[in-house]
Amino acid sequence: MYSVRLSDIPRTISFRTGLMFLGLFLFSFLALFGYIYWQTTVYLRAEADAALHRQADNRSRLSSVDRLQEILVHNRQDADQRTPHSLFDAEGNHLAGAVKQLPDTKVFDRPSDYNWHKADDRHRPLRFMLHRLDDGNILMVAQDAHDIHEFNELLVRAMISGGVLLLLVGLVGSIALGYFARRRLDSLSHSISEIVKGDLSRRLPTRGNNDDVDRIAMVVNGMLDELERLMSEVKGVCDDIAHDLRTPLTRLMAGLERAQRRGVTADDYARTIDAALSEAGALLSTFRALLRISEIEDSARRSHFAPVDLNLVAADAAELFEPLAEERGISLTYAPSPNTPMISGDVQLLFDATCNLLDNAIKFSPDQGAVHLSISDGPEGVSLHVSDNGPGIAEAEREAVLRRLYRAEASRHTPGNGLGLSMVAAVARLHDMSLCIGDAQPGCLVELRLRPARA
Repeated sequence: MYSVRLSDIPRTISFRTGLMFLGLFLFSFLALFGYIYWQTTVYLRAEADAALHRQADNRSRLSSVDRLQEILVHNRQDADQRTPHSLFDAEGNHLAGAVKQLPDTKVFDRPSDYNWHKADDRHRPLRFMLHRLDDGNILMVAQDAHDIHEFNELLVRAMISGGVLLLLVGLVGSIALGYFARRRLDSLSHSISEIVKGDLSRRLPTRGNNDDVDRIAMVVNGMLDELERLMSEVKGVCDDIAHDLRTPLTRLMAGLERAQRRGVTADDYARTIDAALSEAGALLSTFRALLRISEIEDSARRSHFAPVDLNLVAADAAELFEPLAEERGISLTYAPSPNTPMISGDVQLLFDATCNLLDNAIKFSPDQGAVHLSISDGPEGVSLHVSDNGPGIAEAEREAVLRRLYRAEASRHTPGNGLGLSMVAAVARLHDMSLCIGDAQPGCLVELRLRPARA
């Protein structure tokens, strides 16, 4: 099995990035050069061919005598023989013109290339066309192709020299790109190494320019935030289980041991068994609540999501807890949203979360106190608020109370298992809602908010 060190990854990636950049640069340059060369060659040939067709058309309109005279005059004027014209009979014998020998090709009215051997043994490239005249003779019109070839050679030399320059620039650019990519990846790999070693508070560095690497780093950082939270909760749950469940287990064992050691009556045994059953029932209730929170956090219930009217959920919860509030003389008021606050979610879980918030608010409010439940729906999103005028939650404990089994010192003698707000937090995460605990001045204010989706 092969192993790869994290320190080797940036070097490998930067090298490959440089090669890919250079290869892409060369491919783009060659494609551009080929396209320009092809377009230029096609254009020059098309212009030359159009001129040959015009000249052949002009000569063919003349009479035989005027045509011969025109060719003789043209050859005298064309001293450099840049556009030689010649006339041959039907058998290919030379009648007039600078080109003495008819090219081998017998294709008419189609431009072709011809290497003209002049009388001074010099060669000259021509672009020519043959045209059959009405009298049976053959007209040859031609144009010197040396300028076209020379321009093509000049273009090729310019492209080669430019290609060398661009290759050097591309090489420098690929080296620079590989260097900066390696530096950034070195930073990422160093952070990952620290995280692998156990430093879960470490995060991948970002530049804030929202490029591809930044987006990946932000996703990984979000995952690390959730992982750190879960690890912290696991540690906190273990500590809280050891702390909070030790007392009921101790009471349970002590009661059974006393019944075992002493001679007690049947009524005493019955009371001992009832107390043991009560303690065991409380423990089972705690573990059932823990399992339910785990089920919620597993996101398995997203399949049951449907449109939910938060007004109706809050109204049902307020109606359920109104008798309990009246029993304590607490004023429970409910203010629905004037709109219809529809969200996608699990109606039963949202109802349970609202009930937990109302139960806590009533439980910690003084007699003759006040609890207020409200729903709002505005530009900031849909939100549910529960406030009371009890002792509130200290700012230093507002994050800790969301941990499973955590109970503040002021609430340790209040009935409960410390899982209510943990369940509410799990429901909030499942529904992508934010859970905020604030100060109602006096009392506690808890807000569940679902922000609108970005367009």
